[in-house]
Amino acid sequence: MPDTTDSAPPMLDTDIAARLRRTDDGLIAAVVREHGTGEVLMLAWMDDEALRRTLATGHATYWSRSRNEYWVKGETSGHRQYVRAAALDCDGDALLLTVEQVGPACHTGTHSCFTDELTVRPGVPA
Repeated sequence: MPDTTDSAPPMLDTDIAARLRRTDDGLIAAVVREHGTGEVLMLAWMDDEALRRTLATGHATYWSRSRNEYWVKGETSGHRQYVRAAALDCDGDALLLTVEQVGPACHTGTHSCFTDELTVRPGVPA
């Protein structure tokens, strides 16, 4: 089992924090994709502390808006996410995490949370 001891500084790196554009409640969207396939697995929310913990430990840590607490993905289910890369988008308002996913990513038991396909009428270039 990897060491999850968090010996990182108690604050998110100030250069990273300065680039983040947070929602009014202090959160940033985290899009999560699978390392091997690039498949989008889920969308979750992070604040500065969740991002700090994720970068420091390599274990995906999120902020639960419904429970108002941090959660390490897979801590109770065993369906862990080992972070292989993290990137901030050009506007600073979204993160992209690339993870090694163990088991399903979605709480419903599916590999990806994006399983409900919608019908799209193809657009025509102008």
